[in-house]
Amino acid sequence: MGARVPSLGGRRRQRTRDDRQHGRARPPAQRWRPKKVGANGTCEDQAIGRSRGGLSTKIHAMVDALGNPVSFFLTGGQAHDLAGADHLLPGMEAGTLIADKAFDADKRVLEPLAQAGKAAVIPSKANRRVKRDHDRHLYKERHLIENFFAKLKQFRAIATRYDKTARNFLGAVHLAAAAIWLN
Repeated sequence: MGARVPSLGGRRRQRTRDDRQHGRARPPAQRWRPKKVGANGTCEDQAIGRSRGGLSTKIHAMVDALGNPVSFFLTGGQAHDLAGADHLLPGMEAGTLIADKAFDADKRVLEPLAQAGKAAVIPSKANRRVKRDHDRHLYKERHLIENFFAKLKQFRAIATRYDKTARNFLGAVHLAAAAIWLN
């Protein structure tokens, strides 16, 4: 008479423990295997960063006067444009750099270009105390880089980044740029 009959669909007494702290759905806190290590003994940077839109990659590019691609550099989506300028500007062969307001930095962009004897057509940022003049007619030629990125985004593998590693993705960017150059 006093025996309890377990109800169907009720909780069982045996519980399993997991390593989650508060029972919320998220990845476990434990690592089941060590991190993968690259050829140089460290974890490779895959040029993936979190920005407002989620995980993304920035392609920093330089084009010539005809809009043909010259060089590329990849960073994570949260990186500033000056990170790409630090890598691309030392190899610049042109006599004039046309860039947007993000490149208005004295020590990182303008002074090295002036020392190399190159001109910079960059509008001043809104928060700059002393505004610099720039050639407005020559600045209109900046559409060439925008047109290149519009052509590059026509390649679905580039627009959605199919490749996991930065090396493979950069190779796909170079392949797409070669196809753009040939057209």
